[in-house]
Amino acid sequence: MEYNTQQPHLTLAEYGRHVHKMVMHCKAIKNRDERNRCANSIITVMGTLNPQLRDVPDFKHKLWDHLFVMADFDLDVDAPYTKPSRETFQSKPDRMKYPSLDIRYKHYGRIVEKLINEGAEMPDGDMKKYFVELLANLMKRHYLNWNRDSVNDEVIVQHLKELSKGKLKLDESFNFKATQDIIIQNKQRPQQGSGFGGKKQFHKRGKFRKKY
Repeated sequence: MEYNTQQPHLTLAEYGRHVHKMVMHCKAIKNRDERNRCANSIITVMGTLNPQLRDVPDFKHKLWDHLFVMADFDLDVDAPYTKPSRETFQSKPDRMKYPSLDIRYKHYGRIVEKLINEGAEMPDGDMKKYFVELLANLMKRHYLNWNRDSVNDEVIVQHLKELSKGKLKLDESFNFKATQDIIIQNKQRPQQGSGFGGKKQFHKRGKFRKKY
């Protein structure tokens, strides 16, 4: 009896050992035309075993790359695509750059700062006034996510003025949403994000399911 631990290592385990043996058999074929026919047959089998790859753009190219990988890049056939090199798969990807822009107040987030910058460029008028009022309440909501106990509305006013470099101001008659109302809304928000319109509706739907 042969155990997997005694078998050669599978380069791409998702294709199984039989496909790897087919690849090794293909490498051993001396006649080039017959070797080409064998390689194309293996590609067909690989596509059948992994139908999910058909959703990948240019999936045929991916199958041929996998074939060469399983052959340890030592398969001489007429492939419809350029033969990949070993270095292509062994080299490390370039290090991704992480955004290093400073955020003045991290509890508001980068999006709020972008909204403030856009609002500062808006022409004066009712639309800008309404935008600033919505923005102020949004800043208060974000602030309460960070400090759930309390918030001084004057702090929000000062931060809005500071981040907009004095371009955005609230009317003296403006009243923020009540702190307690925002805290309650923040607690309820995860349930409102449910795909079924909240947890309550999800349970109601379950009541009408048939039991088998």
